[in-house]
This record gives sequence, structure tokens and C-alpha cells, in this order.
Amino acid sequence: MLYTLRRHPIPIQAWFDFSLVLTRFGLGLLVLNLMANISCADSALLPERVAKTAQERIDAGTYQTLVFGVVADGKSEVIAFGKLSDLKPPDGDTVYEIGSITKTFTATLLADAVLSGRFTLDTPIADLLPELKIPERNGKKITLGEIGTQYSGLPRMPSNFASKDPGNPYMDYDAEKLKDFLAGYQLLRDPGAAFEYSNLAFGLLGYALAQSAHTSYGALVNEKIFQPLGMSMSGTQFTEAMRAHLASGHDETGAPVQNWDFGVLAGAGAIRSTVNDMLRYLRANLGVDHTPLADEMKYAQQPRRDMSPNMRIGLAWITTDKGLTWHNGGTAGYRSFLGFNADGHKGVVILTNTSTEVDDLGFATLLDSIPLAPAQKAIVVPVSELEEYLGEYKWADQVIVKVFLTGNQLFTQATGEQAFPIFPSAKNEFFANVGLIRITFTRDDKGAVIGMVVHQNGNHAAPKLGVTGTPPQPKERALSPATLQDYVGQYQFDFGGVLDVTLKDTQLQAQLTGQAVFPIYASAADKFFYKIVDAQLDFERDANGKVIAVILHQNGQNLRAPRKQ
Repeated sequence: MLYTLRRHPIPIQAWFDFSLVLTRFGLGLLVLNLMANISCADSALLPERVAKTAQERIDAGTYQTLVFGVVADGKSEVIAFGKLSDLKPPDGDTVYEIGSITKTFTATLLADAVLSGRFTLDTPIADLLPELKIPERNGKKITLGEIGTQYSGLPRMPSNFASKDPGNPYMDYDAEKLKDFLAGYQLLRDPGAAFEYSNLAFGLLGYALAQSAHTSYGALVNEKIFQPLGMSMSGTQFTEAMRAHLASGHDETGAPVQNWDFGVLAGAGAIRSTVNDMLRYLRANLGVDHTPLADEMKYAQQPRRDMSPNMRIGLAWITTDKGLTWHNGGTAGYRSFLGFNADGHKGVVILTNTSTEVDDLGFATLLDSIPLAPAQKAIVVPVSELEEYLGEYKWADQVIVKVFLTGNQLFTQATGEQAFPIFPSAKNEFFANVGLIRITFTRDDKGAVIGMVVHQNGNHAAPKLGVTGTPPQPKERALSPATLQDYVGQYQFDFGGVLDVTLKDTQLQAQLTGQAVFPIYASAADKFFYKIVDAQLDFERDANGKVIAVILHQNGQNLRAPRKQ
């Protein structure tokens, strides 16, 4: 999923999707009516139009694999599409990363702690972690309930989240780094004041619940949820059996990516699972199967706060005004969706090993009124032709859509939004693997590109500003390796983010907290620019010529960050 950048000035990689998530009972494996994998033509529970669209998208290369688990009036089916890297078909035991759907497991653990009387939703999380300095504001402490409903006031990610391996970003974020961040962070608003989705907050919640039980998050969720529900192919760490059934992940372009290993923030997104196991979890949440977790699951689902005009949030679970309860998830190479009708008659889980969202397939399985865009198949277009579309397009008074190339891949980026790739399907016709977006570029009678029409919830025309003289991107200038070395270091912004500037071979690159690494290019000494986003960096020097700060220019803002010593 894509995230807006209202507070972060550089595109945020979608660490987790959001469309914005027990031995002690003595219960053995639950016996479910899980059918063997079946083709879309044989499915009795998956709507025909959803199955047709799923197969079309597989054929078009949008996803490598898709596995659905559908529950309807107590019956269950597993429906699989596509082939894995070894050309074998996926099945109900194929392992995927589920990303932020992990948050609903953390919410169930919280519900268990509340209903057992160990804590209440009003318990400050500081009570569970006395060794940490949890930020407060105006005398208000962050409570467990505020974290569970995404009203904690904590940011999406900690500012000291700078992994040594961007391909596996959570791996080395440990308890000590979490402690350091919390000790120095100042809340921007009172706890409970507003909704703000936070991976940090749910990671902290999972860590706190595990610490209070004197165990790890992985062990706690295994004891309390996986074992009672018979989810033997689920975990925060790979078992040998899980590894043997793993579907390797791919990004939106189909390139392979690493699996993510979680440290202290495991409660935000660490779980790997299968559709068979997730069906057990779904059936338990629907109340189809009677389990020891029934009360905890209903408690977690209960809507408690407003999230948007047509959605409310419980403990992680989101409920729409159409009576759907759901959460989605995503990591670098996977997307997931889990949802069900409030009346308990139908539910669906979808897992894929491509980082292209599946939400529309999930909602359309539950509601006939949800539209499904037809599958789009990319064609090969020479770079020389792609260059004709480059430029800036005026979407609205405050929104400019930039079209640019990185290598031979065309990208678009709206003001304040993350860039994403678009793919040609015909001359002047493009599509994105997010948001069901299609784009038609328009030309004048001489063949010059003069605008675009974005097809998403209607048709939105955007004239090309470059036609009327939009200033070109700065010209790249080569600087010596010694000069480039001057800029290497970390720079601290007031909003909490840290810009980490590094030198790889002869390429200077920068990484803002919680984001991917992007190359930056010199236009002059001490002046750099991004190609992937309309942003510039100006470095400051002191009287002795030492670089002491950087100023980020983006979206009309000029944000200064002193260099950390």
C-alpha cells in the first residue's frame, strides 16, 4: 500500500499495507472442512467474477501466485492460482508473509490480557515496561487501548530506524534501539487525540505484552493463538517445514526480494502463515468454530473509535459502514487481506507473493457491489518512447503529478505521495498495480504529449506543465570522491527523522528513517537533488569548511537538520 507524506518529506516505503492489519486451554487441532486446492471453475464459494479476474491477473503477470481461503455459511474452500518459482502450483500449505494482519493477532493477545483481568484498556503501557521511558504529553500517558486503536500519538516508525540492510529493514532493530528512541521522543499530540497508523506502536504493544509474560512475542502468540487453533504452519520464525513450503517474495516489477526478519517490533508484522492456517484463524473470528478464543476475538473486533467518515477501528480490526470487518498487510514481497461480513456468514483470506495489493479482490469476494478492474498486461516499449511522457502534470491547485524514468521503468508521483511504477499496455495507455489506476496520455495534432487522464473513481484530466515551460530538472555534475565524502553522516530533523547519507562506490545516497535508500545527485558543490522525487538537499559548512547541516527543500518546505556528532 502507499502512504501519504503529510509529515514525512521523502517517499515512505510501504513497510506494511494499510488502505489505509493456547496450550493452556488443552485444545488439540481443530478439524475444519478444508477442501483440497480447486480450480476457479470448480469453486462453489469464490464469486465467478473474482475468480475470473484473479486468473486474468495471474496470466498478465500482475501476481506470481494467489491463494484464496473462503468461508461461507460454515463451509470452507481453498482456491489457488498461478505457479511458484519452481513451476509448482501453490496450495493451502504454501507459506507467505502476512505483514500487518499480524496486528490483529497482537490485538487478540491484548484482548486476552484484558478479559483475564491482568490489565485494562486504560492501563498505561509504561506499567508493562517500567525499564523504558515512555513519552507523555500534558500529563497524559499512552494506554494499551490507545495503541490498540491506533490513537497512541506515536509516529509510524521510530526515527532511529536505519537498517544496515534495507532489504531486511526490521532485522537489527532491537530493544536497546527502541529504548533509546522512546527516551528522546516528544509526542506531537496528546495520546487519544487523533488516529494515526503506527507500526511502532503495535510493535511496542507486542513487545510489552511479551515482556509482561516473561517470554518473547513469537512464543506468546504461539502459546495463546497458534497452538489452540492448530496453526502448525505459522510463526514469526521459519521452521524447517515452513521454509520448505515458502513462496519467495517479489516486488511490483516481479523482481525477487528478501524475506523480512523482525526484531523487537515483531508485533507489528512478523507472522508468516498459510491459507489453511489463516482459515482456522478466520473461522475462529467468525465464530464458525467454537474455540477458547471466541470472547477475545469478539472483544478485539468491537469498533471503538472513528478512523474516517466511513470506517471505525476496534483493536486493530477495521469496520466499514457496509458491515465489513477487515485488515490487510504487506511486506517487501507479499500482500495479504483478511475480511468478513459482520453477520458472520462469509469471510475471505488472500495471500500473494507479489507486492501488489489484493484488497479489491477481498472486498469483491464479500460484496457484489465492489468493482474489479480488468487485468492489464505490460508490453515492451523502447526507452526513447517512454521519454515522451516525462514531465509534470497539474492534477489540482496543490497537486502536481511527476512522471520520470529510473532505468527503463516509468514512475509517477503526486505531490506528497510515494512514487510507484506504471506499465504500458498500449500506445499512450498505462496501468499501475496499486489502486486500480489506469492512465491515458493525450497528444496534440503534432503528436506531442500535452496531458494525462487518470482513470480512478472517474476520469481526471491533468495538463502537462512541461509544455508551457516547466523548469527542467537540475543538470547533474560530477564531484570528486573526496568532496562526496564530506557529506557522509547523519542529520537530525526536528520532526524526529534522521537522514543517513552514505557513499557507495562513487554514488552518494540518502536514507530517511523508515524509508528506502535513494541516490542523490550533485548540481553544484553542496547542492544535490533526487531524481525519484521533487526534492533538493543543500549542505551547510562552517567557517572551517566542515559540513554541519543539511536543508531539505520539498513541497514548499525548507527543513534544516544539523549533523549528528
